[in-house]
Amino acid sequence: MLGLQLAAAVIGLARPADRSSAKILGRNVFGALGSPLVTTSASRSCVVLGGSGLVGGHLLARLSADDFYDDVRVFTRRALSLSLPKVREIIIDFTDPATYREHVGVRDVFCCLGTTIKKAGSQEAFRQVDFDAPVNVARASRDAGAARYLLVSAVGADSKSSVFYNRVKGETEAALRELAFPRGLSIFHPSILLGERAEVRPAERVAAALMSATRPLFQGALARYRAIDAADVALAMLAASKRDEPGVVVYEGASLFALIR
Repeated sequence: MLGLQLAAAVIGLARPADRSSAKILGRNVFGALGSPLVTTSASRSCVVLGGSGLVGGHLLARLSADDFYDDVRVFTRRALSLSLPKVREIIIDFTDPATYREHVGVRDVFCCLGTTIKKAGSQEAFRQVDFDAPVNVARASRDAGAARYLLVSAVGADSKSSVFYNRVKGETEAALRELAFPRGLSIFHPSILLGERAEVRPAERVAAALMSATRPLFQGALARYRAIDAADVALAMLAASKRDEPGVVVYEGASLFALIR
């Protein structure tokens, strides 16, 4: 909830006027930052997953303040008590598609779901949040006619990784690629996220402080590891949703930061 409150407070200060072999933008990828903006749509509605999280809270504030979408639905397991224009809370059970199937007939789906093994309690519980929920909602929304899916993943995501966290992130991306959304799949690979979380993550807080202080050092090929503000990831997602970039586009490093300039 702290992330939501902070996002809503600052939004007015910073408001800016299937190809499975797709590579990272900036490194011979399908689509380009110069692609034309989407200017027409019969209905600009969207679903947000993970709206109570660090990136999701900022994204909801952005979507509410921006006039691109006229209907913003946030799927949540419990009431968030939001008071944002255009934003509707829909209480669902991510393990039961019947609780959200009638609400996924939207234009775009934004997924900011994510947890840690420590918070989830086990690898199985972690997988339910980071793989099962994003993929199951994606399948239902694709069947209902959704055109684009935008996913916050992580730098290092790789379905063949020996690291469990990276492997699950990669498997989620692979499953989403197979769904072939008409307007494309946009994947965001942030490194360390900066911002105030509702829950305390001591180790991540130390890493974030270090990465924030050394951000100027991460240039060129190292830009993919540069820390990024959660608010900027949200801004990048909104910017990407307005672009006409079919296929699979991965924003990482320089291409991710380019979206927020």
